[in-house]
This record gives sequence, C-alpha cells and structure tokens, in this order.
Amino acid sequence: MRQTDSVPIDARRRLRPAGIACGGDYNPEQWPEEVWAEDVALMKEAGVSLVTAGIFSWAKVEPRPGAYDFDWFDRVMDNLAGAGVAVCLATMTASPPPWLSRLHPEILPETADGRRMWPGGRQHYCPSSRVYREHAVRLVERLAARYADHPALEMWHIGNEYGCHTPMCWCDESAADFRRWLSERYGDVDALNDAWSTAFWAQRYESFDEVLPPRLAPTFPNPAQQLDFARFSDDALLQCYLAEKEVLRRITPDVPVTTNFIGVHKPVDAFRWAAEEDAVSVDVYQDPHDENTQVSAGFIFDVTRSARAGQPWMLLEQAPSAVNWRDRNGPKPPGRMRLWSWQAVAQGADAVLYFQWRQSRGGAEKYHSAMVPHGGTGTRVFREVSELGHELASVPRIAGTRSTADVALVLDWNSWWALELDSHPSTALNQMEIALAHYRPLFEAGVNCDVVPPDRDLSGYRLVIAPNLYLLKERDAERLTDFVRGGGHLLVSFFSGIVDDCDRVHSGGYPAPLREVLGLRVEEFWPLAEQDTVDVRHPDGTVSRADLWTEAVVPEGARAVAEFGSGPLAGQPAVTRHSFGEGQAWYVATRLAPEAMRALTDDVCRAASVSPVLPGLPEHVQATAREGDGGRFVFLLNHGREEAEIQLPEPMTDALAPGAIPADRLTLPAAGVAVLSKP
Repeated sequence: MRQTDSVPIDARRRLRPAGIACGGDYNPEQWPEEVWAEDVALMKEAGVSLVTAGIFSWAKVEPRPGAYDFDWFDRVMDNLAGAGVAVCLATMTASPPPWLSRLHPEILPETADGRRMWPGGRQHYCPSSRVYREHAVRLVERLAARYADHPALEMWHIGNEYGCHTPMCWCDESAADFRRWLSERYGDVDALNDAWSTAFWAQRYESFDEVLPPRLAPTFPNPAQQLDFARFSDDALLQCYLAEKEVLRRITPDVPVTTNFIGVHKPVDAFRWAAEEDAVSVDVYQDPHDENTQVSAGFIFDVTRSARAGQPWMLLEQAPSAVNWRDRNGPKPPGRMRLWSWQAVAQGADAVLYFQWRQSRGGAEKYHSAMVPHGGTGTRVFREVSELGHELASVPRIAGTRSTADVALVLDWNSWWALELDSHPSTALNQMEIALAHYRPLFEAGVNCDVVPPDRDLSGYRLVIAPNLYLLKERDAERLTDFVRGGGHLLVSFFSGIVDDCDRVHSGGYPAPLREVLGLRVEEFWPLAEQDTVDVRHPDGTVSRADLWTEAVVPEGARAVAEFGSGPLAGQPAVTRHSFGEGQAWYVATRLAPEAMRALTDDVCRAASVSPVLPGLPEHVQATAREGDGGRFVFLLNHGREEAEIQLPEPMTDALAPGAIPADRLTLPAAGVAVLSKP
C-alpha cells in the first residue's frame, strides 16, 4: 500500500475537540440565509462537531463559466467556525452545473448500446472527459486557494460517491482513453491479443486503433475485454480523484483528504483507492426491513477498516431514519439508529455523520430523513441524533484506538469482476452473497475479522478464508500456500483458483495453483438448478442441505470431512481437510446451509486457535474490541428484539452508564449498547 504522501489525520490543530466526531452533510444552498443562524445554533444543541459542506455547490459558486461567487460560502464557513464546527470541505465537483453540459455536451456519458445520459440527476459526466476534468480542476484551484487558511477547514472531501451512477462510459472519448490505457498496460498489440485470447472467434487485432470498449454485441463480448474494461473504468474514476488531489496537495499540503465509498461497491476497488486517501470514509444505509442488516453493514465496516490496515475510518453518511430510494423505505425503529451508529464505532470508526443536516423541501431526496426533519426539533429523530452526539462526545478516549484480528477474509476486486461475467458454468454466483455467507458465522460468533486483498501480508493471521477466489494470480496462490506451509489455516470455497489475471484457465486441472495446498483436484463443476438442493452428511451423523453449486472433488491427500448425501455426486466429498506443512487447508465444494456453515466455521476456528472477543454470548449480541493509548474497550451491541443477560469474564465498567460500578454481569436491553473497560 503506497502511503508516501499521506497526511496524518491529526496533522492540523483542530477546531473541534478530540474524540469521536459527529455531524452531517450540510447543504445551506438549499435554504435562505436567515435559516443559517438557526442551523449553527441547533448544531451546538445536537452535539455536532464536524460537517461535510459544499458537495453540490458547483452551480452556485460558479453560476457561469469562470464567474465565481464564493461570498455566500465565506459566510457559511465563518458561521461554522464561529460555532466551533469543523468542516470536511467538498471539492464541489460531484454534479456539474447545467451550463457545462450545454456548452460541452461531449462530457455526457453513454451507455453500452450508445444512448446518451442527460442532465437532470447527478454525476452526468464521462469519467474520461478531459473537458470535465479541466473544469473540475479549475474550480478546485480556486476553492483550495480561498479556504486554505480558514479555521473551519479540517479535511478535504474530494468528489462524492464515485461510480454511484456512472461507473462506466462507452462513448468515443472513453474508447480513446481505453485504448491509451491498454497500450500502457500491454505495450504492444501482440501482448493484448495473447492476454485477450483473441484467436477465439477471429478477434485478433492488428492495431490498438481497432479496439473498442465492450459495447452491445450480438453475443457474449470477450470476457478478458470486459475484465480490462472494469479495471480501466475504475482507473478512469480514480484519475478524476487524483487530478483534484494533486491540486489540494500542492496548495494545502497539511490538510488530509478523503472521498466517500458507497458500501462495498463493485465498480470501485476500495483497497486500491485507500492508498490514495489519508482517511477512508464510507456511506452505509442499513435497511430496517432486513433482519440481517447488521451483518452486511458489519462486512462493509470491516472492509473499510481493513482498507488502510486498521486505521480508524469515517462513517461519512448514514440515514437518521428512512431513506427515499428503496421500493419500501421503512424508518429506523427507536434505538436502532443509535445501535447501528455505535456498531460503526465498535468496528473502528472515529466519525459518525449523516446525510443530511436539514431535510430538503424539494428535489429527489425530500423524503430522505435528516437530522432536522420536516417536523423540526420536536421530533424523535432530532432527539435521538442529539442524544447520540453528546454520548459520542462523552467517551473521547475511544478515538484513535484500533481493532486487531486473527482472521482475514480475502476479497479481490479483480476476481469479483471476473466471477460475475457471463458464459460461466452458472451466472448465479454473486460475490457479495458468497462473501457474506462466510463472514456471517464469524460475526455471529464474535470473532474479529479483517477483509484483505490477496496480496496483503498474511503472516499475522491464524486463519485466512477465501470465498470464491475465482481469479487467482500465481504469486497470490504461492502466498496462500506459504501461509499454510508455515502453520496457518486456510478455508477455501468452490470455484476458486480457476483463471489467471487475464481470465485464462490455469493449466493443470482445477484449481491448478491451489491443488497442492488443498490436496485435491476438481474434476467437474455441477452447478445446481435454481430451486435444487442436495444433502450433505456430516461426521456426527447429521444431515444438512446445500444449494447453488456442487463439484466432483477427487482427493489427492485431503480427506473428506463431509460428503454429498444425494444427487449425482452422492458419496463424494463436499468438504475436505488437508494437512500441509505445519498448517491445515479446508475446501468447501458447495454452498452449505447457514447452520452448517456456522458449524464448519466454528470447527475451523477451534483448529486454528481463534477465539471470540467474549465467549458464550447470547444470540444476536455482537462483541468487538478496540485498544490503544486510550485503553482497551469492549463493545457489546444487542441486535436482538429481547434483552440479553451477559456474563463477563471479569468485572468491567460501562462508559455509557455514568456512575456505574464494576460488575461481572450485564443486562443489555434490545438495541442496547455497552462500552466496557477494566476499572
């Protein structure tokens, strides 16, 4: 991870007090100026210490090309500084003003079938557009010069939710940029032909000039072409970010920079981007209608924390209650907003912010909840966000502490892009569903887990889990093999180690680069029909169900620890275990039912000497730990609907219960939170 130009988050004298930051997305341009004074007064009442500002201000600060009006924004910044509220200042480039696309319609993106996307929403720009980048950089130059020394400026927020609406563009300018990118990647067209296997279907190119993006074609586009276009599109977005970052580093070298990911987002490789940020930030919108939303959110939080090797991160957006963009937008029940905010802190966040401060009266997000709702301050939502703001401020010692983990789950964006391409044995494989199926047992068991790319140093872990690592480079396979040889434990799931970096099948039988460490070969893939299931027989005599996928596994040193009990593969291995070097490697040739996956994960954790943060927790209670100069904190969060009785290993004190005395037993109400430390 390259961090040579990284700026420590505490490099500047902060306007806000040290501790967990709390606040939201502030959009004063939506309101008359007389509302602004009320805003800052209410921010103080709500315990707001940090806001993001200016995200969608481009059209107001540059109403005409080159005609800037920052006077109104000067007053906004001054108001916030006067109230002691720090600003994560956006570069304002997330949504171009109407005049830019009117004067330069060539900046507008196109779909794979050649349709142009028009203004009227947001992110209506081609990431490869030189005109868009030139105008964006010109604005950032003015913005950085104007506010470089402003006391409210704490961080820069570059762009906003890159790739949310236009992750790819297939226009002619993108095509030219794609050809340039390919030329740099491969050097000459012969290397491209080899990488793309263009001997198939007479696709051989004589020149890079003949290459196009994978536009709408009569049948399956070349898979290697699709994979490279995903890489290129991620890079095109990153180049937009880096163009603005270069300006900010030059003018304000001591101000940290970030940009907000949107969950774990397929078009944007968070691990690659994180190397270019000083702090990683993310937007997470839990779904109150989803009973397992805390698990998927937990996975996002762990990816975000792991992206910069455990550094504290920022929850830059969440909803105070309901969102507006799902088919059915349920509000967060009482206490759940607090619970899910503390979950972010428990998993490493040092900032909890919302979209947005004041609920819009018009526009597409007018029904998206806000810290100050349409109903004003006499509402449940405002009371809850205010109480949380002050509660977060009451435990400043948590800030800067970190989580550690004995388990790493491998996630590779290149493999994700390749796994979900067409013309596979099954197109039902979904990387996030499969990753969560492996993550959930760890979450439920209270086992801390990092989520890492395959080229990360694995030596500090006891157990590594690789769900559907379909694309696997030889050197990464060697890294996994050496990890087990040296005493580590590895759990690999089906359809892994199949292709190389160019989506070409590894020679030597499936999964060629992992056959030695797993002690097996896969003779044939047997994906299941949509509603089909098979029995899996376990060593204790129990039988569980599996679905989605099966494989004909031939052991080559591995032994079966579970077998298929029905279907065409009945009697053949469903789960294997192989001793290799000083370690152990498991292989799962199907998608096990959740209870069977939990049992297997528990067995593997025991074998790897991996322990939960607190053993014996009731169902639905999450436990995590953070430690550092501020001490060691154990977080308990009750995601269930009933209160839970928890036995602690030793007397501890709850920092969120003023006057509490040390105790070795705790009653945690539904949606309850405790932050425990030794007296």
